[in-house]
Amino acid sequence: MNSSSTIMASDNRPRDIPIEGSSRSAADHHHQQQQPVALSRYESQKRRDWNTFGQYLKNQRPPVSLSQCNCNHVLEFLRYLDQFGKTKVHLHGCVFFGQPDPPAPCTCPLRQAWGSLDALIGRLRAAYEENGGTPESNPFGNGAIRVYLREVKECQAKARGIPYKKKKKKKNQIKIIHQADDQLKNNLMQPA
Repeated sequence: MNSSSTIMASDNRPRDIPIEGSSRSAADHHHQQQQPVALSRYESQKRRDWNTFGQYLKNQRPPVSLSQCNCNHVLEFLRYLDQFGKTKVHLHGCVFFGQPDPPAPCTCPLRQAWGSLDALIGRLRAAYEENGGTPESNPFGNGAIRVYLREVKECQAKARGIPYKKKKKKKNQIKIIHQADDQLKNNLMQPA
């Protein structure tokens, strides 16, 4: 028989105590009633993004199932998100085109920032595979998505006057790193 009896503990919380023949202890039962572990900020955001994308697909006419989803649907989703953007992207005809800090407001549109889109695609790519998709069929990992993100990055950099360039390591820094690696190897190779 697998049963327990509830009693009131000194702190006025009900406690289950095992009755003779019960295989569950009060601690086990209490542990099962606890809330699941809280998700990290990244995991919570990934779940929200995945649900948002799923809702976007359902709202299409006709609705699109996840198995039918391809990179074109992802590109349409990214363009759809621009209407909720907060980054001013100056048009070519704007007098502030190419200025990082324009002195006055203009009528240029707000867009999703490149960095936000890049992070979003990373989370959705991971969520797709966690929800049963294969890496080979992952629409978020398609080359067309990478090309789109690169174009957005370059366009926004020009429009806002912010260069996105890889920082090159100075030759001197690389030389110091190699010297430190060699020294570490020598120390590890010498007998104690």
